[in-house]
Amino acid sequence: MPAGEVLHVCVSDRKGTAKSPVPGAILREDHGLEGDAHAGPGHRQVSLLSDADIETMRARGLSLQPGAFGENLVVAGVALDKLGIGTRLRIGPTELEITQIGKVCHQRCAIFHQAGDCIMPRAGLFARVVTGGAVTSGVPVAVDRLVPREVIQAAVLTVSDRCAAGVMQDTAGPAVSSLLGQELRARVAASSIVPDESEAIASALRESVERGLDLVITVGGTGCGPRDVTPEATRTVIAREVPGLAEAMRAASVRQAPHALLQRGICGIAEATMILNLPGSEQGATDNLAAILPIIPHAVELLRGQTTHTQAPRNVISTPPVAAPRDEVYPGRK
Repeated sequence: MPAGEVLHVCVSDRKGTAKSPVPGAILREDHGLEGDAHAGPGHRQVSLLSDADIETMRARGLSLQPGAFGENLVVAGVALDKLGIGTRLRIGPTELEITQIGKVCHQRCAIFHQAGDCIMPRAGLFARVVTGGAVTSGVPVAVDRLVPREVIQAAVLTVSDRCAAGVMQDTAGPAVSSLLGQELRARVAASSIVPDESEAIASALRESVERGLDLVITVGGTGCGPRDVTPEATRTVIAREVPGLAEAMRAASVRQAPHALLQRGICGIAEATMILNLPGSEQGATDNLAAILPIIPHAVELLRGQTTHTQAPRNVISTPPVAAPRDEVYPGRK
């Protein structure tokens, strides 16, 4: 991709307010821009917007100053809408990794009420700082590692008291991640382990949905034991169930083991994210996932608004393979 440049650097000393342009600032590793209220640990350390997207709003007659949408960096010359999660940007001496696409506005901002639209939820990018340094207006921007937007972005969440406590090794989660990469060429953007606690499960699911991931797979906590609460936690996050997927997985598993009928995993949709519950054993998890792998690309395309129900599902989504690490964890989780 062609190189671009930073047009504006913006910060604010209070959250919930528009940012103001400054000549330059220091990007601190794993923190964000010094002096900005939104900086800190987590995956949304820096926000970016394309100048071209801002210009579309100005064309509606709006008088917009840099930082009006809460963006830290206004970038020109780089097609931000082509960049997927995991892309790395070289900005002057610094390096950023894209961690989230868009951000749901829970409260309508003044820009929305004025123009009837806001671009941050669909066009904004968020990143973490990999390498720090000084950034100023005019510094070059280049793509160091491109992860195309079309690549399926997934998270794998292992739900297990024993694995979370470190007394048992998680083999099912890595096996599911490997299967996603091999069969769908998906990128596992996040993986973590949480105990069998409803709020911990739901919190991890919500974070993946907020990041704009296409697919979240939970492994474990779907049986009939008193601590098996993954389906109940999932129901607090999803807006719609997709029962056919869960039925297909159970039907495939019961051929191998009749007790699979006791698995209570559900599947559903939260915003544009598909959430799937798999059983906790490595064999059960991979067997369940393999049963529905051919339909996942079509489901992702539907949720992205890229296709219609009339098209037949394809066995493999038509995206290039991406070699990316699978060891990213949810910020703040061990």
